[in-house]
Amino acid sequence: MEPSEVKKSLFILNPNAGFIPVKLILSKEVQRRRNELSYFKSLSIDDSGSHIKQSFDKYDVFVAAGGDGTVRSVASELVDSRKILGVLPMGSGNGFAKELGFRPNIRSLLKDIKRAKTLNVDVIEINDLLCLNVAGIGLDSFVAHSFDRLKTRGFWSYALVTLKNVINLRPVHITIKIYGEETISEDLFVFSIANTRQFGNNAFIAPDAKPNDGIIDLVLIKPFPKILVPVFIYRLFRGTLNKSKYVKYIKTDKPFIIRTDETRFHIDGEPVEISGDVTVRIRRDALTVLKTKHNKL
Repeated sequence: MEPSEVKKSLFILNPNAGFIPVKLILSKEVQRRRNELSYFKSLSIDDSGSHIKQSFDKYDVFVAAGGDGTVRSVASELVDSRKILGVLPMGSGNGFAKELGFRPNIRSLLKDIKRAKTLNVDVIEINDLLCLNVAGIGLDSFVAHSFDRLKTRGFWSYALVTLKNVINLRPVHITIKIYGEETISEDLFVFSIANTRQFGNNAFIAPDAKPNDGIIDLVLIKPFPKILVPVFIYRLFRGTLNKSKYVKYIKTDKPFIIRTDETRFHIDGEPVEISGDVTVRIRRDALTVLKTKHNKL
């Protein structure tokens, strides 16, 4: 889309995310540039989807102002539309935003919107659910479900939940049938389905993954001595998990089926319950994303 074609941008704001100064700056910018920008405070995923549908023909750029959950809810409405997704990262992980070069700087984002350069990225479908970043079963999904039940938030709450899940971690038996290729059946601590490199916070579960290559990166972490957990954490943040003998990577552009008795999945860090056969496929170039000056793709 050429810059001259871009008319208006709508910010979909998660009022529970981000810092007050960021929200104040956003509010002032919207008031100052009301002919170009509008914003909407979303109360829920359904609320966001309904408002986007109602506003679809009025805007060219839809900016998710919040965390990974807000980004996924906005992106779900834009897939295959060629409307442009922008992100003002205001969450705790911001995995997709980090991979696509979005930063919590409103004025810089407005300059990117004015340039209106875009790129197309892939999305992963897990049954009928959209995944932008990373999904999976195992330790990361158990942590997501445990953390979701907590009344308190913050780093230390998350760290405590993670520690408890590591102590109680048991392998999950998972069968993965890739169409036209291999069938894998193993006991695993972690099985990740990656469209980008990281969970968020620069935790690189799939260091070679790219969101625009038409490939799904599968990460299989076999049971390992729990005394090695600090080593795994170090390698996760250094992007060197591929050096571990307990980690296996598979790249595929084919659909595949997951079979497991475990129902606790996560998609982009959000806990979900899925039972029965799980079908996973990639949709190539399905989402148009604003290209920022920090984008390295």
